[in-house]
Amino acid sequence: MTLDKTLLDILACPQDHAPLKYDPAAAAGAGELACTGCDRVYPISDGIPVLLVDEARHATAKK
Repeated sequence: MTLDKTLLDILACPQDHAPLKYDPAAAAGAGELACTGCDRVYPISDGIPVLLVDEARHATAKK
């Protein structure tokens, strides 16, 4: 699944408002969005980005 380029251009991290980098191969093909400013990675559930700080994981944390 891929996210629309226009959507990706306007999405930002809810924590620090930095741009997000899309990784479509992550999370067993479901994809995820990684913040370019902080260490948070946001999941994508059923094609919908879950941009809740409480749902994010830290990229440096063990999976």
